[in-house]
This record gives sequence, structure tokens and C-alpha cells, in this order.
Amino acid sequence: MDVMPLLLLVAGSAAIAAAGRRVPVPPPLLLVAVGLAVSYVPGVPDYTLDPHIVLPLLLPPLLHTAATDSSYLDLRAQLRPVALLSVGYVLFATFVVGCAAYLIVPGLPLTAALVLGAVVAPPDAVAATAVARRVGLPSRITTILQGESLVNDATAITAFRVALAAAVGEGATWAGGIAEFLIAAIGGVGVGLVLMVPLHWLRTHVKEALLKNTLSLLIPFVAYAAAEQVHASGVLAVVVVALYLGHRAWEVDFATRLQEEAVWKMVAFVLESAVFALIGLQLPVVLKGLGEYEGADAAWYAVAVFLVVAVARFVWVYPATFLPRLSARVRAREGDLSWKGPFVIGWAGMRGVVSLAIAFSIPLTVHGGEPFPERNLILFLTFTTVIGTLVVQGVTLPPLIRLLKFPARDVQAETLAEANAQAQASRAAEQRLDDLLADERNDLPAPLANRLRTVLERRRNAVWERLGQANPVTGETVDDTYRRLSREMIGAEREVFVRLRDGRYIDDEMLRTLLRRLDLEEAAAYRETA
Repeated sequence: MDVMPLLLLVAGSAAIAAAGRRVPVPPPLLLVAVGLAVSYVPGVPDYTLDPHIVLPLLLPPLLHTAATDSSYLDLRAQLRPVALLSVGYVLFATFVVGCAAYLIVPGLPLTAALVLGAVVAPPDAVAATAVARRVGLPSRITTILQGESLVNDATAITAFRVALAAAVGEGATWAGGIAEFLIAAIGGVGVGLVLMVPLHWLRTHVKEALLKNTLSLLIPFVAYAAAEQVHASGVLAVVVVALYLGHRAWEVDFATRLQEEAVWKMVAFVLESAVFALIGLQLPVVLKGLGEYEGADAAWYAVAVFLVVAVARFVWVYPATFLPRLSARVRAREGDLSWKGPFVIGWAGMRGVVSLAIAFSIPLTVHGGEPFPERNLILFLTFTTVIGTLVVQGVTLPPLIRLLKFPARDVQAETLAEANAQAQASRAAEQRLDDLLADERNDLPAPLANRLRTVLERRRNAVWERLGQANPVTGETVDDTYRRLSREMIGAEREVFVRLRDGRYIDDEMLRTLLRRLDLEEAAAYRETA
């Protein structure tokens, strides 16, 4: 097996994503654009998306990171709009896009057109999270988009299986399709509910750091594989487990949380970068075999399907948003709602790698050995829809949000709430310290006891100080000054330790011990003022 193309893909996409953080173009769009350009460079190998790799190996960790970063409480508060988008909209888009493609493309069977509709129906979790993170959407809209993208893949994959069964001649029925959807949904949630408690128990009871990190990396794959093994939705199983683990993360020791955060940030960065680059690299693959549809006809079909996908989302979003508000109870609970939020939700339906992976899983033949009707055209239309939504909607979303002038975050109010929470926690910690020191078994020298109180007081005051003005001379906040001085002091200590090592007064093992202690001190300084 030649690993060089894989290494080039990972290294190149990571470098481009890192460079993308320094330019105004969102990194996902830059990766797609570079992938399109590189796909025709002589000597670049064909990177064909394998659904047997993307769905079970790439999708679970990406869903896991998105779900653990989400809020279970926020998602529960937005359950109605999330459900209407992740289930209702996906089924609506499958039907509308399928019927439109059937009318637009001559000779395309309705069953094959519905397969296309199911493939392009779900907005992608990776694309939605990546763009929403960059453009700074209001928290409610971000929660709805993230919640939708976490669940809609399960709906789309089930709809795809039903449409595919009809297209290849397996006699799928409406009743059978509904039954399959219910089995997949209930089964996926059930598997997640069964696994989440024992997996969390393992996280809190395993002591070895290496085993903890290994378990953390295996969890999404275990949940996905267990659900798929019983023909349930692996997507929902991963999401349920990840939401539970994220909600109960406070029960895990601090070292595990810090390590897992670092590991998963690296994993998410590498996978997201590779996924968006892979989308652009698919162009030569989908153009091969397009045959009779090359030229103006293929371009017209691509534009038409993209427009149907974009318009259908608005057709669903506005009624789904405002019709429930005919209920006085809903209006009282949710308050006033402008047209701006639904407009952004409607425009933020970027498609991604999941749609391409599902499309590539379409079989080459149907029952009887006949070729699958217009398989290459479906691949092409899926690719152009993904590229169209990422480029057109992804590029215009940031200026659109600025144009709509959503209310800015009230940083002052957020800092005040943080300061009040820290003050309550500090009082509890101080009372706990007094109780412990009153016990004769906790005999602690006065300087060390005072140090505990000083650290606690500094942590409590740091948040309140952020409410003040910046230093008029340096422009720094109190936090910035504290971190800078702490870093300078620790840097001076590091230089002495290295000089002693170079002079053979201490060995490298002792140097590593001393440097690790300083690293923890520096991390503590940042945590206390973060």
C-alpha cells in the first residue's frame, strides 16, 4: 500500500488550513478551492472517496467533536426547530429535489432522482460547524445549525437506503421505509443510551493516562460500529454518547480533560482539513464517464439542482419557524422573532463530504445486471451541489451576517455573570479550606495556607478586573499584564535550567522534570486569568 498520497493529503491540507487562518477566506473554502486546482496538476493521484472509509472512519470522530462541543441543555431548549430541520427538512428536500430532478433531466427515473434528492438533502456537520465557528453567529442560530447537522445525516442515510432499494428493484414501500426509519432512529438512540453510562464510567475509573486517551479516541468508533451492527443509526449513537460525555465532562479529572481537549483539537483539525481538500480533489473522478451529459446540458442540470436545493430550504424554514408560533404558548416561551434568524438558517445549508460519500456508495448495477440509471450524472450533480453551496453560500454568509447587523454579544454582561459565578465558587472554596484547616489531620504551615488563599483571591479578582479599563500606557488589560510578567519570570528560570544542563550540573532527566514543573506553572497562570 502506497502511503505517500495519504501523507501528501494530510500534510498539504493541514498547511493550507493553517495558512487560511491568516486570510479573510474561511479555511474550508480555501481548501476546496486549492483541491479543485491541484486535482489537475500533473502527477497528482486520483483521490476517490471510499464510502467504506468516510462513513465509518471519518464521520464518527467528526460527529463526536461537534457533539461534545455542543450543549445538551441548549439543544434540548431548541428541540423543536432542530427536529423540524434534521428530520422534516431532510425528507422534504429529498422529495422536492428528487421530483425536480425527474422533471429537469430527461430520461432520469423517478427512483434514481429520489436517490439524488436523499444524497444532497443533509447539510453537513463539518461544513456547518466550521463556517458557524468562523462567522460568529448568534448562539441560538449556531445551536440550531449544529443540532440539525448532528442528526440529519441519520435521516438522509435512511432515506437514501429506501430510495436506493426502490431504484435497484428491491420493492421498497412507504410502510417499509417508515419502518426502516423508525428502527434506525430508535435503535441508534437506544444503542447510545446503553453505551453512554458504561463508557463514562470507564473514563472516570481508568487511571493510566495513555489508556484514557486511547479510550477517548475509540469511543465514537465503538458507538458507530455497535449501532450499525444491529442495523441502527450509527450517527445517532455517536451523537447521543458524545452529548452525554460532554455534559458530564466535569466529573473527569482535570488532566484527562486537558489531554482530551488537546488530542481532539488536533484530530478535528487534521480530519476537517483533509475532508474539505478531498471534496475539491473529486473533480476529475466525477467528470470521468459523464459521457453524453458533458457540456451545456450538464451545466444547466447542475445550476438547476443547486437552485432547487437553495430555494427548497427557504420554502421549508420559514413555515417551520413561524407556523408553530401561531400557538400562544410558543410565542410566550420564545418571545419576538424577526425574519433575520430564519434567513441565515436558510442560507447556511452547506453540503459536504457526507453527501459525496453517500453518492459514491451507489452501486454500479441494479438487479438483473443493468447499470444503475445515470449513476455518473448523479455523482456529478452531487459534486456541483456541494461545491455550489460551499462556495456561494459559504463565501456570502459572513458579509450577509454583517449586513443583517445581528445584536452584538454583550461582553460586559457576560463578564459580570462570570464574575458573579466565580465569586460564589470562591466563597464555597474558602469555606471548604477553613473547614479542612480546622481538622488537626490537615496540619499545614501558615505560608502554604496563605498561598492557597492568595491563589483563590487572585482567581476571584481577575474576572472583576476585566470589567475595568485597559492600562492607559500599554493598552494591556490586567490579565494581559499578569500573563506577560509571569511568562517573563518563567522564561528566566528556563534559561537558568538549560544553562545548568549545558554545564553538566544537572542531567537531561532532571531538566525535563524542572521544565514540566514550569510548564504547569505557566498553564496555571493562564487558567487563573483566562
